[in-house]
Order: sequence, then structure tokens, then C-alpha cells
Amino acid sequence: MIRKTISILIFTIMSMSHLSAGSEEFIQLVEPQKTGGMPLFEALDNRQSMRNYSPEELSPQDLSNLLWAAIGVNREDGKRTAPTARNWLQFDIYVIMADGSYLYDAAEHALIRIADEDLREHAGTQSFARTAPVNLIFVSDHDRMTGADRAKRDFNSATDVGFISQNVYLFCASEGLATVVRGMVDREKLHEILQLRPAQHVILGQSVGYPAD
Repeated sequence: MIRKTISILIFTIMSMSHLSAGSEEFIQLVEPQKTGGMPLFEALDNRQSMRNYSPEELSPQDLSNLLWAAIGVNREDGKRTAPTARNWLQFDIYVIMADGSYLYDAAEHALIRIADEDLREHAGTQSFARTAPVNLIFVSDHDRMTGADRAKRDFNSATDVGFISQNVYLFCASEGLATVVRGMVDREKLHEILQLRPAQHVILGQSVGYPAD
């Protein structure tokens, strides 16, 4: 309980101090930690799917590290922690939490609020998605995949999302978090509530949180 209260307080202070002038939509994340963590082979040994989550919200630091590990910028040329074919960078991550839903802006390492209400009931068809502290929704934007027909766009969306999901898995294994990737999502409903364009396609969801005791 104390840890949760401190996390909420830190997140609130961090958010208020980094809001864009005149806006409540842009929330700068704390700087991700890019050193430390579990050795790779230990993380691989600990990688697993877990479906039982504590209701405790992720700390601001864990949320920042999670999103950077998934698809954050790790080079000065803007390239990411996860590869994409032809460097299309076609994926966006939408973050659905109890306090609202957000789009992760990897270039700015920030969250853009898109909804104020708790939409976790729509984050997946399995019951645990409704209570997991964080649900990541991986969305492929076909408009960015220039020079490819629909079949290639579908294929590369399906392959490239695996790199992102595995980054999340390895980060969670390293930090002792619980996670599971999910194909069981209502894509039409998510398309509606996330206000996606026709060229954007929901590929997978992934729940993340602290393990239940």
C-alpha cells in the first residue's frame, strides 16, 4: 500500500512538471534506465507467461523502462530497440491503464493521453486483462509501409510485432514483472476506442504488472 501511494505521488508530480504549456495531453516519462538489469541468459531462463497480476500500478520508472525496452529510441539516428523491415517503424504502442489510455511517443519518450476513462475491459477478451495494471496494444500503421502490397504489409506486421513482444518479455523477466502476450482481442472495438485510422491495424495485446502474491 505504501509503495503504491508513493508511486502514484511520484507519477503525479512527474506528470505535472512535464506537461506541455496549456496542455494536459502530453506527459513526459522519466528517463529510462539503460544500464543494469539481469544478465541476458538469466532473463532467458526466467522468461515466462504469467496471467495473475497484483492490482498495484507500475511505478513511473518501471513504466518508462518498459516502454523504452519495447520500442524506444536507442540510437541518435532514431532507430529503435526492436527492428522493423526497411526501418518502416510502422508500430505504435497504445497503453491502456486504470487512469486512462495513452499513445506512446517513442521519439519524445512521452505519453499522449487519448482517453480519460478506464478502458481495460476492452483490452482483451480474457478476464485478467480487465484488471492488469497495464495493457499494451501493438498497432501497425500500413501507411508507413511504403512500396509494399497488402500481403507484405500483413506479413511484416506479423513478424515485426514478435520483436517488440519479446523485448517486453525479456524486460519483465529481468525486472521480476509478470506479462503475457495475447492474440485474443476484439480488434474492431479497440479500433473504435483508440480512434484508429483505417490503415492502422491492431495486431496483439500484452498485459504487464507486478506478480500477484
